[in-house]
Amino acid sequence: MSFDLEQRTSMPGTAQKETWASSFVKGIWIAAGAAVFVALLLLIIQHVQLSQAWDKFINSLVYSTLIGMPSALILNFIGHRYTGRFPRLIVLMYIVALLAIATFGAFAGAFVLERTGFIPPGYYWREIQTSFPICIVITLTFGLSISAFETMRHKLQSATLELRTRQVEHERAKKLLAEARLSSLESRIHPHFLFNTLNSIASLIPSDPKRAEDIVSKLASLLRFSLNANNSSLVPLEQEVKIVREYLEIESTRFGSRLRYQIAVPDALAAIKVPPLALQTLVENSVKHVATQRVEGASIQITGAAEDSQLRLEVIDDGPGFSLAAVSPEHGLGNLVARLQLLFEDRGQLDVTRDGTRTIARISIPAET
Repeated sequence: MSFDLEQRTSMPGTAQKETWASSFVKGIWIAAGAAVFVALLLLIIQHVQLSQAWDKFINSLVYSTLIGMPSALILNFIGHRYTGRFPRLIVLMYIVALLAIATFGAFAGAFVLERTGFIPPGYYWREIQTSFPICIVITLTFGLSISAFETMRHKLQSATLELRTRQVEHERAKKLLAEARLSSLESRIHPHFLFNTLNSIASLIPSDPKRAEDIVSKLASLLRFSLNANNSSLVPLEQEVKIVREYLEIESTRFGSRLRYQIAVPDALAAIKVPPLALQTLVENSVKHVATQRVEGASIQITGAAEDSQLRLEVIDDGPGFSLAAVSPEHGLGNLVARLQLLFEDRGQLDVTRDGTRTIARISIPAET
């Protein structure tokens, strides 16, 4: 179902053209069939003695055919062609078109009725005076009513399609979030990470039991946050910063002075909502690919600022840098890029730049609470 919906939403113009073409062909066939039917009926019964009621019926049938069928075709054309381009003028365009069609239908209908003998010769203008006001009123009443109904139906269909599209995108966002949580959790419970952390805790117990207990608490908090990240697509920035700090403190027991970090995120930004594990993913990438790979370790700086209704979070390290183009979608950074796109569209971005000897990974998202 999602594939079908994505196809439909990705080609709205094509679908609209197909709808117009289909309705246009159907309208032509209906108009042609009605015209043939009326013509045959007139040829068959024009010499038959008819009651006055039957005469009125034939008159009405002629006018309705000459006005109704062109109205259906032309209003359909105007609606598909100009509703999106001139939404404020569309009703006026409908009225002008209906008046023109009603005028044409009144004159053409009187001509047909005179030629077929349903009105006496020389009564053409008298018939126009009688039928023209009625044609105008009925055409405007029915034409505008049906146009309003079709417009509301089209808007309802568009709203329904948009809602279904958003539901699909929401499900994709939840799936990506679950993958991010699973990826983070797998990283947390990776044997090397757990063994190194447990070994650090074991070495701290004799000399610094208080810190060992604190590291255990931080490890539990990190695992709990990874598991609970699936429950929400956004979390307050203060929670994300807290989990990043705990992650770095855990890794500091392993790297010691080789891991140097600084967190400079103002408290005023605490309530701004961010994707869970977004900032942590960038920090973890620096630890894995800089601190682990170099004898001198890594210096990591984490900053945050809000400007022009945008929140900018930066993770700066002194590593060799990398290119986002080389990151696969299955990687944690690739997953983060996809989540930002789904949650914020063009307002959410991840950029990686170089500034001298430093690599800057920057998340930009709307600063909303």
